[in-house]
Amino acid sequence: MNTRRDTLDETRAEVGPVTSLLPAGGRQRRRMPLAGQHKPVARAREFALAALTDWAWPEAGDVVLLVAELAANAVLHTDGPLELVLDLSPARLRIEVSDTSPLLPAPRRPHRPGLPGGHGLYIVQQASDRWGSVPHERGKTVWAEIDARPVAVRFCAAGW
Repeated sequence: MNTRRDTLDETRAEVGPVTSLLPAGGRQRRRMPLAGQHKPVARAREFALAALTDWAWPEAGDVVLLVAELAANAVLHTDGPLELVLDLSPARLRIEVSDTSPLLPAPRRPHRPGLPGGHGLYIVQQASDRWGSVPHERGKTVWAEIDARPVAVRFCAAGW
């Protein structure tokens, strides 16, 4: 298991704190319209992976999983996702997926791992530090955040 903050390009030097990945303004923000896209979940995953690679974000797989779950929920439970936004600050990475439904998501309680369906928000809860939803005039935005902390702290917090 690699716990270094590095990219797929092994020729690059090890990256320090997340702040070294950010411009002078302290933020990176990327948007991708998903409305009407063919295979929006796959496109959202590819977009997220490209951004995370550019930003040298560790554990890209967890973020790509969150992106896929949020986008898939929009496909399954609404008319589809409108937009994906990735927002990186020194404190956290925020993932937002907007859709046209005014209905706010609610995890299935209790979570029943042996039954099909109802696992998307459970995965979002487990893989993120925070998540929620915000209504807006076109529908809602469902978001998840991952704190920007050293990789070793993440593994300890996860009980590894």
